[in-house]
Amino acid sequence: MKAPIPDSYWVEPGRLLAGEYPGAPAEADARTKVQRFRDGGVTSLVDLTEAGESGLLPYEDLLEEGMRTTRLAIRDLEHPSEPEMVAILDRVDAELAAGEVVYVHCWGGVGRTGTVVGCWLVRHGDAPEEALEKIAGWRRDTPDGRKRSPETGAQRAFVHGWRAGR
Repeated sequence: MKAPIPDSYWVEPGRLLAGEYPGAPAEADARTKVQRFRDGGVTSLVDLTEAGESGLLPYEDLLEEGMRTTRLAIRDLEHPSEPEMVAILDRVDAELAAGEVVYVHCWGGVGRTGTVVGCWLVRHGDAPEEALEKIAGWRRDTPDGRKRSPETGAQRAFVHGWRAGR
């Protein structure tokens, strides 16, 4: 299943997608990106960015009917606390259980997004290194595929420290 935009990838095709910020500097470009997510079936966006981060323009007003966003911010290049990660993963799982198609994103779709996806995979039974290898494989053909995801050593260590069921 093809991802809606180049810098995104399916974690579970048709259910869970991850990648870069869905907005853009020009409103017309942002509208096009949002429409691609809608066409891909996305109904719930989990935003890991901080409000006003790096001059990112909000996209919430561009969401179409049936789409919503939830901000669960993580500081750029960092990882959340364990309770914060549990809350993020619980939200993703609740959305999936409700039949939503979820898009998890940060700014570039590399560090924070990779950390959340890695922990989500471990929660659901993958070994940490297996989770990181899957992310690398899914990202291989994206424009930022050369970047390691999660991005920092601390983020990768956080995934390695996560356990199934947490």
